[in-house]
Amino acid sequence: MTAFNTRLPTGTDLLAEIDRLRKERNAVILAHYYQKPEIQDIADFVGDSLELSRKAAATNADVIAFCGVKFMADTAKILSPDKIVVLPDLDAGCSLEDSCPPDKFRAFREAHPDHIALTYINCSTEVKALSDIIVTSSSAETILSQIPPEQKIIFGPDRHLGGYLSRKFGREMLLWPGVCIVHEAFSETELLKLKEQHPGAPVAAHPECPPAIIDHADYVGSTSGILQFAKTFPGDTLIVATEPHIMHQMEKAVPEKRFIGAPGADGNCNCNICPYMALNTMEKLYTALRDLEPRIEIEEGLRIAAKKSLDRMLEMASGTVGQGDLGAR
Repeated sequence: MTAFNTRLPTGTDLLAEIDRLRKERNAVILAHYYQKPEIQDIADFVGDSLELSRKAAATNADVIAFCGVKFMADTAKILSPDKIVVLPDLDAGCSLEDSCPPDKFRAFREAHPDHIALTYINCSTEVKALSDIIVTSSSAETILSQIPPEQKIIFGPDRHLGGYLSRKFGREMLLWPGVCIVHEAFSETELLKLKEQHPGAPVAAHPECPPAIIDHADYVGSTSGILQFAKTFPGDTLIVATEPHIMHQMEKAVPEKRFIGAPGADGNCNCNICPYMALNTMEKLYTALRDLEPRIEIEEGLRIAAKKSLDRMLEMASGTVGQGDLGAR
């Protein structure tokens, strides 16, 4: 992998330089909720991965600087092929994407030809191209409710999100065995201890969490859904079972409330901070805008194939696809 020079002149004002380059490049800066607070605060848009890509596509920007992980930047390129898309660190990957190699996913699909592939957006462009419908954590329930009960389903790559949907809808699905290393790290034992320390405090959890954590949650939803719950729940303390950097937006929105991150196995670890998201820094964002590298490139045939499954999701999320269109490929 190409190494990029992130060495900065002594005394560089990063905020000022990033802002200068943003204007010079006609760039839009995107930050996922799991980014460090300083990156969130300089971004033009902060949000969920697909929401960010769609907002960027609607702008007249020439450059998208995506502070997130690679599959998110890839999605931005799929939706904005004519824009330059840069990712501050190409090593910012995802354990879910890594768990689902395209060749193995293709073989799995071929072994189950009567199943449709309902695939979580946390996957590679190649896996998106092999899928029938992409889902996000916020759209998955809406989309699953439109699929006829007799239609067999493969769900990947997150077995916890798939299992949550399977239990909630009473739908049997073939689950790919991937997990998010961040949400897998939460400890039920430590969560129960925390609930004892804060009686009455609700728990908001992401559906990528294991069932043992979901079972204790008062609210289960996407990062944007958890943020909305944080703004509206009637209490003053909330336990948050997802990557803790989202709490920066919660604290900004409702500073009078208290937000406590759900603990890992030892009760006091940083194992629930996403190590991939953490690879992006202000220095790397600056050099990405300066050099327009590392740049995301996707072969056009692959991009079009991947976009089909994304478009199908957007159509179903808006209720414009009929059930007769949902058969296996």
